Amino acid sequence: MSLVQRILLWAFLASLAGSMVLAFADPSWLAIPAMLVAWYLADLLSGVIHMYMDYRPCRPGMGLDTIFFYEGSRESEEYQGLFRERMRRLNPFERISYDFKNHHPRPDALGRRQLWRLIGSTVIAGALPISLLGNGAALIWPIPGWFMAGFATFLVGGAFAQYFHGTLHRRDNPWFIRGMRKLGLLMSPEAHQIHHDTLKRDFATNSGWSNPLVNRLFRFLRSQGHLPDANLEPSS
Repeated sequence: MSLVQRILLWAFLASLAGSMVLAFADPSWLAIPAMLVAWYLADLLSGVIHMYMDYRPCRPGMGLDTIFFYEGSRESEEYQGLFRERMRRLNPFERISYDFKNHHPRPDALGRRQLWRLIGSTVIAGALPISLLGNGAALIWPIPGWFMAGFATFLVGGAFAQYFHGTLHRRDNPWFIRGMRKLGLLMSPEAHQIHHDTLKRDFATNSGWSNPLVNRLFRFLRSQGHLPDANLEPSS
């Protein structure tokens, strides 16, 4: 992780801590339902984004099919060179989309990604500026503490959604991930496997609470001719 990336990550964590301080400064029992609703909304966001990224077509002419269908060792210098060259052609959003598609046939690949690779684009494009704006608004206007508690919870669930997704594809995880799974706040790898078995349901990657709603949305969009299977893999 570069120095700039570390600064951005710590800036987000500091801003997130500020939201939590503002929540504790005005305690209320409403914080509990607000946090549960926020966690559901973050899960819903993870599912909708996952569905979109899975079925978003890759930009043609980028040569992504060469690395997607590469048959040799992915540890080889040839593949690593091809991968770096192809990734340089893509913008950060396209790299995320490719990662979603690539992890279907190779699910463990996502679990090997470094933290910043998983959450960097989300922090820069969304979580950090939203967090700063929310904290600034709370310092200017009398925003209740229960709202800030939900706000901080949503930021955690949204910013770290792809990190939580990655933990579903590796065995060695921190203690807090195991604890959150026991509490039902994060889904189990077995529950997520249903998505990989079908690629047509259960797109949420945090708790999975929103999967019934996301599944209905997916079926509706498919019935309207959207989300074709051809988009699950990159073309030439």
